[in-house]
Amino acid sequence: MNKVPFWVKVLTGVGVGAGASVVVKERLSGPDFDAPVNIGGKVAVVTGANSGIGFEVAKNLAQRGAKVYLACRDKDRCATAREEIFLETENKHIYCRYCDLGSFESIKRFVRRLQRDEEKVDILINNAGVMWGERETTQDGIETQLGVNHMGHFLLTNLLIDKLKQGAPSRIVNVASTAHYKGKINVQDLNSADNYSESGAYNQSKLANVLFTRELAKRLQGTDVTVNAVHPGIVDTNIVRNTGFFTTSLMFILRPVVWAFIKSPRQGAQAVLHVALHPDLQQTSGQYFNLREIAEPSKDALNDKLALWLWLTSEKWTKLEEMRKELNVQPLLLPGETVGNVPLPNMKQRATASKVVSSNKDIISDVNSNVLAS
Repeated sequence: MNKVPFWVKVLTGVGVGAGASVVVKERLSGPDFDAPVNIGGKVAVVTGANSGIGFEVAKNLAQRGAKVYLACRDKDRCATAREEIFLETENKHIYCRYCDLGSFESIKRFVRRLQRDEEKVDILINNAGVMWGERETTQDGIETQLGVNHMGHFLLTNLLIDKLKQGAPSRIVNVASTAHYKGKINVQDLNSADNYSESGAYNQSKLANVLFTRELAKRLQGTDVTVNAVHPGIVDTNIVRNTGFFTTSLMFILRPVVWAFIKSPRQGAQAVLHVALHPDLQQTSGQYFNLREIAEPSKDALNDKLALWLWLTSEKWTKLEEMRKELNVQPLLLPGETVGNVPLPNMKQRATASKVVSSNKDIISDVNSNVLAS
């Protein structure tokens, strides 16, 4: 009986292992979102659409007939992505638009042009993001992860609200992360100026995504515009590929094993598409999805006072009121809230309210003390 050469055993083992990894990867990733949803005639905006999840979401929306705006910071990569999507989908209504979420001026210019080009927006996918790295700031002086992942999308969404209302029933999807469970909103040092941790700043920005989703949903009640946050899984995208553990020598050795548990961008896009398009979710708003299932977010993410504090702070930092006036966008107000962004108790609450807050400064101070005391 001939002995099997060692190299044959090695190759056989590698082949079996690779095959098993593919099977595990496909099963863990779940099925594609294949609901027969036709969105011909609808207008979609996808941030960070030149690569990763954003690219795959934009391509799928284009395949379903939507007019898609690729909102990207890199013009060349955006143009390449547009060409790839067009060649694969034969949808001519794919447009590149420069939008740097680290610049409020860039966001304003993007919205102003979209206001001229479109009467409505049906789908807004807030996907773009940055992850980890040394502390840097945006053009407006905000720590980059907070500035891009939260503040930029906060401003963009608020400035597109009138267009989203025109497209109602319309949907907003904020791409979040399970990292929010580790996140803390540092109300004393939101900008991480005194104490910066790259992972801490990222986790904070992802918690901000969920808090923003919940507060925005309250303000959109009765408009037929919904907003939800979704964790798409651990996905092999540029921001994951270039950070922390994924750049170590150990990761290089373990990558064949870890690969089975990391989704491809196409697989990661399926959860986003599910939340953006599934017919059964038409009235679902203010929820956090882990993949395709509604999940309980962190305790901090359910803190309504913290969500209000973050909203008011974000309004101030993004100069939202000034931007709204310049672009003629109506404000999103809670019941009893004034146009000057001064929340007052409604008539029912006034009878029992022991304290009437009369200015933004007072509100932020009041919410601050309540958050810190909790």
